[in-house]
Amino acid sequence: MKKSTILIIVSVVVIIPLFLLGISINENLAAQEAINAVPQIAKFESRSSEWGKNFPREYDSYLQTKKSDQITDVLKKDPALVVLWAGYGFSKDYNAPRGHAYALEDNINSLRTGAPVDGNSGPMPTACWTCKSPDVPRLIDQKGELDYFTGKWARFGNEIVNPIGCADCHDNQTMKLTVTRDYLKRGLDAEGSLKYADASHQEMRTLVCAQCHAEYYFKKTEWTDPNGEKKNAAVVTFPWDNGFSAEAMEAYYDQIDFADWTHQLSKAQMLKAQHPGYETFITGIHGQNGLACADCHMPYVREGGIKYSSHNVRSPLENMENTCLNCHGKNEKEFKAIVERKLERKNEMSRTAMSVLAQAHLEAAKAWELGATAEEMELALQDIRHGQWRWDFSIAAHGSFFHAPEETLRVLGSAINKAQDARIKLRLILAKYNAGDYVVPDFSSKEKAQAVIGLPYDKLIEEKMQFLNGLRQDWVKQAKDKGLFDPKSTEELVFKVSYQ
Repeated sequence: MKKSTILIIVSVVVIIPLFLLGISINENLAAQEAINAVPQIAKFESRSSEWGKNFPREYDSYLQTKKSDQITDVLKKDPALVVLWAGYGFSKDYNAPRGHAYALEDNINSLRTGAPVDGNSGPMPTACWTCKSPDVPRLIDQKGELDYFTGKWARFGNEIVNPIGCADCHDNQTMKLTVTRDYLKRGLDAEGSLKYADASHQEMRTLVCAQCHAEYYFKKTEWTDPNGEKKNAAVVTFPWDNGFSAEAMEAYYDQIDFADWTHQLSKAQMLKAQHPGYETFITGIHGQNGLACADCHMPYVREGGIKYSSHNVRSPLENMENTCLNCHGKNEKEFKAIVERKLERKNEMSRTAMSVLAQAHLEAAKAWELGATAEEMELALQDIRHGQWRWDFSIAAHGSFFHAPEETLRVLGSAINKAQDARIKLRLILAKYNAGDYVVPDFSSKEKAQAVIGLPYDKLIEEKMQFLNGLRQDWVKQAKDKGLFDPKSTEELVFKVSYQ
């Protein structure tokens, strides 16, 4: 074979792969430029599918949160909770959290939000929408924050119709991460260790999550509308003035004499921890070493030559190759075994705390029944309040055992101590009224526990179904007529609840 022929063949063999590589590189560069480009998205656009037209990879990964659809009835699993939350909505219905795509649906379907018949009825305030939808920042911009936080939950049923999405965390013009709820900015500035204006990009990858995954209460705030009418708003507020620890927030609530509700049985002035994920995360080893929520829950992934953050927000243990194992040397099996041991330790202490607290509530109810005075009961009820707050703070963030295992176990230990202190005081009171041998009723199942507190469970379900088949359908139609509703948000969603 001639040398020229060999050279031609070799050249072709070399040139063709280089040509194809060049095409691939150009395609990847074009795709990356499209990602980096700033598209035109309307301000407060709450339909995530509209953002997805410009960011298809991120949007498609977000849609994967629909696969996290299992309903887990926590009250059935831990019936003591029914007693702990007697007189509060969580005793009616409490399920393990599902994917972001279900946040709004689960809020609407829960027995906790009741069965309103119009925009002015139902048990919950408008603030209960606040973490569930990008329609919330839109409404706050339109109406003003105090107006938004005024009235009943059902008031905005035909306005808040899209689940957690792009507009909750991103600026529509720059695509940069942004906090869309001002109460977080106020909370950070009040605590002082990190001013919002000083937050870095890495810190923002946690703060956008902290808008919703943090402890809050509804602060009663009087205001005057444009017509001169006095009104009261229930404003979401973070209790961080004294710091982020369970004890610091407990002191804050005590100082302002705040209670979420009066316990139906014990009459204690109770606190309900919401989901203090941010507060526990920043005390743990990951937070202390500068990691962000997104590092583990929204890791970067590659698709060809494109790198982007996955928006399939889920447990890092479901994607360990891109999360935990980037830093930890264990193999997947070993690492999961370590996490499972941590979880079981937390669960063991949590179950102990729940049992002791539930018995304390029932013993307090018996003491009241026998004629105990408020003066006699004061210190025991304070121990119940503080013990249950600390227990709830330790478990309400769900991932606390992983984010800050040592702190979680410490606070759980103090919760058990407080609850036992309450029981000792109550036993002395019961003995004074000749009931030292009192045995609390059986609350070993969800049904038995709800019977103990007199919860009309069947009636609540009947009323809820009437709402879901009636007013709820009106809301959807009205939202569609207004052009607010994103039909893609409900595609492939299946109605699932714990009460049917």
